[in-house]
Amino acid sequence: MAMSDVSSQDQRELWTRVRARLKASVGEDVFTSWFARLELEELVDDLVHLSAPTRFLCSWVQSNYADRIVEAFRNDVPEAARLQVTMRVNGQARPRLAPVAEVVPEAPAAQQTAPVATAPAATPRLVRDNAKSGDALSGSAIDPRMTFDSFVAGSANEMALGVAKQIANAAINNAVTFNPVYIHSTVGLGKSHLLNAIAHAVGQADPSKNIVYLTADHFMYHFITAVQRQSALGFKEWLRRVDLLLIDDMQFLQGKSATEFGHTLGALLTGAKQVVVAGDAPPRDLEMLDERVRSRLSGGLVVPISTFDHELRRDIVQRRADQVNSRFGMQFPVAVIDYIARAVVSHGRDLDGAVNRLVAANQLTGELITVPLAEKTLADLIRARDAKRVRIEDILKIVSRHYKVPRNELLSARRSRDVVRPRQIAMYLAKALTSRSLPEIGRRFGGRDHTTVLHSVRKVEQMIKDDLELGQEIELLKRMLEE
Repeated sequence: MAMSDVSSQDQRELWTRVRARLKASVGEDVFTSWFARLELEELVDDLVHLSAPTRFLCSWVQSNYADRIVEAFRNDVPEAARLQVTMRVNGQARPRLAPVAEVVPEAPAAQQTAPVATAPAATPRLVRDNAKSGDALSGSAIDPRMTFDSFVAGSANEMALGVAKQIANAAINNAVTFNPVYIHSTVGLGKSHLLNAIAHAVGQADPSKNIVYLTADHFMYHFITAVQRQSALGFKEWLRRVDLLLIDDMQFLQGKSATEFGHTLGALLTGAKQVVVAGDAPPRDLEMLDERVRSRLSGGLVVPISTFDHELRRDIVQRRADQVNSRFGMQFPVAVIDYIARAVVSHGRDLDGAVNRLVAANQLTGELITVPLAEKTLADLIRARDAKRVRIEDILKIVSRHYKVPRNELLSARRSRDVVRPRQIAMYLAKALTSRSLPEIGRRFGGRDHTTVLHSVRKVEQMIKDDLELGQEIELLKRMLEE
């Protein structure tokens, strides 16, 4: 099969076969840790282009498994000779060719993580190397631009920011406040920024502190490497000696690494060591963790970050525009700032990227920064938002998974409480997020009458008023459906 002859359908079938070969070759645990989240993007000449959701995973697979992956492709595509793994951004793979460098100010905007196209600034890692095998254990790099000063606060994230500052102050004074702390939100709303800010603040105030910041991928890498080298005990001792452990992207932790995290968490909590974790869902939805670990995380302080409102988005864009002005003398008119804040509603990274694009457009074309230029330059960001249409099928899927109620039960005549409440919430979401009429919604929910749908909507509206936790839970479901 020639690379140029591979159709989209053939690519999917090819990738299924390659994945099966890799799983048989490396085993279930290694496959789950390093290969399960890879996707085949394209086959060009002799190049195999895969994508992964994190930088670390891209680097690790490229460095350690390129030959094995290419060999797995050669069974079907003999001319395959090279591998490139790029990072997926918002579900899309980054370009195979080297991207044009972005214009990046010296300090970050109020974007809540560094721009993905920008390499992180070099900085000492706030970690002590304690490996006994000669292979130094180290944490993920701390980004010095992600500090409390560069974090823009608003109603969506002020609680998370306040908790993060309390943790940092307590750690500096050899105390533990809330423990463990679990911060959760959808992508790009500031979780990584806050974890980096805590590490930076504590490390700057007291360099003797043993601080470890790890992404979930990096945690799995250390654990699997330690097991392979028969140095698991050294890895466990290293983690149990920390004063402050920060784990990011918790949703990516899988397999035996998740079990080891549970043991580490228990040991650190027993020893009164501060643990801060960030993930994209509440602890109860982290299905890769066992019930005991989810219970431990839920028993600490769980802090959500909500979707940014217009005021916070505008503050973020204004901060970014001020930095561009101070560095390049480039003015962003108020109308452009308002337009970006109104039109780009996804998350902090897209807001930062919108400003970057306009700076680049101005420098490359000489056009003034105006609303028409913004409309043209940011069209894909706005189209991506507008293209998302929530379907009732999506609602049934998300609600079924969230409440662990089979889809057919939601559509059935069963009236037990464990089914009725999720069904009512699903009907409420269908009315709130789709343009379907009440009779249409009723028909999609097992042929129910429109009065039943109306009763469910009003019931949930009242429950939201009476139960703050339920209100937050439904907001989370809305974000999951709208992302």
